Amino acid sequence: MKGKIAVVGCGNWGKNLLRNFCQLLGPEKVVCCDKRHELLQNAVEEYQGISTVADVELVWGDPNVTAVVIATPAPTHASLVIAALEAGKDVLVEKPMSLAVADGEAVVEAARRNRRVLMVGHVLEYHPAVRQLYQLVGEGAFGRLQYLYSNRLSLGRIRTEENALWSFAPHDIAIMLRLLGSMPGEVACHGGAYLNQEVADFTLTSLRFPNSVAAHIFVSWLHPFRDHRFVVVGERQMAVFDDSLPWDQKLVLYPHSVDWVNGQIPVARKADAEPVPIAEVEPLRVECEDFVKSVETRQPPLTDGESGLRVLRVLEAAQRSLTRGGRPESLESGQHPPKGYYAHPTATIDPGATIGDGTRIWHYSHVMGGARLGDDCVLGQNVFIGSNVHIGNGVKIQNNVSVYEGVELEDYVFCGPSMVFTNVFNPRSEIEQKDEFRRTLVKAGASLGAGCTIVCGVTIGRYAFVGAGAAVTRDVRDYALVYGNPARIQGWMCRCGERLSLGLDGTTEQTTCGSCGSDYSKTDQVVTAAAGEPA
Repeated sequence: MKGKIAVVGCGNWGKNLLRNFCQLLGPEKVVCCDKRHELLQNAVEEYQGISTVADVELVWGDPNVTAVVIATPAPTHASLVIAALEAGKDVLVEKPMSLAVADGEAVVEAARRNRRVLMVGHVLEYHPAVRQLYQLVGEGAFGRLQYLYSNRLSLGRIRTEENALWSFAPHDIAIMLRLLGSMPGEVACHGGAYLNQEVADFTLTSLRFPNSVAAHIFVSWLHPFRDHRFVVVGERQMAVFDDSLPWDQKLVLYPHSVDWVNGQIPVARKADAEPVPIAEVEPLRVECEDFVKSVETRQPPLTDGESGLRVLRVLEAAQRSLTRGGRPESLESGQHPPKGYYAHPTATIDPGATIGDGTRIWHYSHVMGGARLGDDCVLGQNVFIGSNVHIGNGVKIQNNVSVYEGVELEDYVFCGPSMVFTNVFNPRSEIEQKDEFRRTLVKAGASLGAGCTIVCGVTIGRYAFVGAGAAVTRDVRDYALVYGNPARIQGWMCRCGERLSLGLDGTTEQTTCGSCGSDYSKTDQVVTAAAGEPA
């Protein structure tokens, strides 16, 4: 990471973030920002070479600080995040990213407008047990999911700025939304306030998801013992993630079953518990590593702003229900409803897939668990999206295209009918080569013509245009027009899709698109949009 990272708010949780980033990057790459002098002094004593500052405005104005971590009280999150984004900083903000959906939408829009990384600290999504759960669900190990529940209970740190729902439930909501790959249609929440009339000390939230999947979340900081448990009930087996147990017992599968004797009498068949081996790593360390990776690669993190906004919508619906005495709230109504996505009845969406708002998935297409599709995408007929594939917003994939694991499509990529991706360079049917997948990146706005082949391991530049039937065997430059077998540069394209009058040699040139009026320059076969034009 080239620049420094500033941790704003270095108290109870911020000090853990400070520790991890100092270990990852070195103290000389970290800035501790807090109004409390004693915390700044503690940081200087513990991390030799760390910088400290009391005024957050100095962080916004420091060109050496390229990323910011916000770990201040929840009511301050939205304003601080927007200020950081407007100052050109990438941001990791602790959950919840705001206390209102409207503020959360403003945060996400600020990240989009400033083209900055926005990550929300849903740290449990980085727990190795939860990541293993995602993988098992994506592989179909549970069959159809039927019921989820979580307990997050303790005699813990009692908040005054947000209630137990907003303090504890975001973790479990985030996990449920990703496991099920959909938003709940209805939320109901009951609770009680005993220490402070305005702040609920416990809440019980019930959620109804599509396909008759039910869930509930019980949270409290007035409980005699610690109980952090997440339970998954599927048609084939069950699982329990208990974070209070030793590492070799944290995730356990229960392959219980129910037999129907004579087709009328249900009999439960209990099976032995099966502990699942998981890596013994600190979830917060994995979260911090993902943030650094996103800052370096400019790729969205697992817990990006959109996922944080989905969690926020559920929280706000639960809060409305709590305020109204537990009356069920529909996420289809209200001021900020999620649009949801459409999937044709013949399409298959595996558990664990994440589908963005406004996306349409047509006949006989298949999206595997672990795949992440952005907003407003279109998948034509017979499209296959593999596990762990990430697809940005506004992507259009025409009929008969398979996007295999290892391929990543940024925003507004166009994939023509029957074009081909690969993920292994030298495949053999008799040799298992899943550990040899090569990453293929198609950058924003690129178009891939019908029937072309993209050999794995290449990068297709921004707004590049690959002609029909071409075989791409090497990286393609931004705005380049390539075709042939193997594909070679044949010209240059405007972002609007019109060909530019620029030569193929190393001559320095400027031109204006005759269609949309955008200006471009070329130097040494590198084409860039002129200053002031959208990049």
